[in-house]
Amino acid sequence: MGFRERFKIPDLGIGVGFRPKHQADVLDDGGGAQVDWFEVISENFMSAGGRPIANLEKLLATHPVICHGVSLSVGSTADLDLDYLKRLREVLSRARPLWFSDHACFCRSGELDTHDLLPLPYTREAIDHVAERIKRVQGTMERPFAIENVSSYLTYVDSEMTEWEFIAELAEKADCGVLLDVNNVFVSAFNHGFEANAFVDAIPADRIVQIHLAGHTDKGTHLLDTHSDHVVDGVWTLYERVIKRVGSISTLIEWDDKIPEWSVLVAEANAARARRQASR
Repeated sequence: MGFRERFKIPDLGIGVGFRPKHQADVLDDGGGAQVDWFEVISENFMSAGGRPIANLEKLLATHPVICHGVSLSVGSTADLDLDYLKRLREVLSRARPLWFSDHACFCRSGELDTHDLLPLPYTREAIDHVAERIKRVQGTMERPFAIENVSSYLTYVDSEMTEWEFIAELAEKADCGVLLDVNNVFVSAFNHGFEANAFVDAIPADRIVQIHLAGHTDKGTHLLDTHSDHVVDGVWTLYERVIKRVGSISTLIEWDDKIPEWSVLVAEANAARARRQASR
């Protein structure tokens, strides 16, 4: 029995991020009816009350919400932050997501918090280390966890395998899901010169619980994962390839910088909906 079937993870449809700029459109003006679900950044709701919590409760009354973290630092060699895990558990208890997610990366080294998603060396030692930590996190939170591939701008000479082999083996060993960020695949493929199709084809279909789509910035010599523009044609093509192979998966449009008006974001979500329906 596959991961999605075992945990009864449904296809939620097409979602977008719940960002402050759009909260009035979503909560007060009925715009939320134009999308199927929302993703929230877990760390933004690690408080006991206030407007963020009130808005989250209002959103939960009408839509499924999935929590996505950026600070777990599951690849760090430091001990897991127990205070962070306590606060994360409180967020998940409030939001009741069907799964939650974070990144295959590290953000902390010693006392230094880089506030960035730094890639891991693709080694079996790293797989063993990260898989054990994912098991602890998933067990503590008592709900399915999905690991996301990050965009990257450097590689390690010590890597023993490709990134897609690493993600696939990590998910199997940790017995977790995968949040497949198609834009990150496209960005990293350009930056490192690998074949993007090989990456998406290698991720176990039954472990993909969610997909991210986003825009990036072309700097000529490299691509930056900025979430600041429309999804480009190459990312759409890669997305269609994934859907043809694995079927309809909960899909999110990420737009976190130069955030457009709500109508523009909805149009991008509708473009994803149309491409998904045409690719099934």
